[in-house]
Amino acid sequence: MEQKEIEIQVYGAEQICASCVNLPSSKETYEWLEAALSRKFPDQNFTITYIDIFNPQAEQKKLDFSKRVIEEDLFYPVVVIENEIVGEGNPQLKAIVKEMEKYGYKS
Repeated sequence: MEQKEIEIQVYGAEQICASCVNLPSSKETYEWLEAALSRKFPDQNFTITYIDIFNPQAEQKKLDFSKRVIEEDLFYPVVVIENEIVGEGNPQLKAIVKEMEKYGYKS
């Protein structure tokens, strides 16, 4: 399978989700994911983007999803790959890696 370069979107906020008080912040999760995935998939291109749900500086699609996170009370951070939610609240690296492998990434 040919590898498709993907964008991983991490939606979150500075304020920690009420149900996630003992977990890392959304920004810390984003930074951890970026480092972990770069080690897991060296020399394989992907983009990881952090979007603040309360102050999204992004195109309409990301603005709409930010609104959805708030309206549906999703646990953030919410990790999205190719329009598919792959992690919410406390995203698991294993699930994200598995989703990336569907697009041809090899660890």
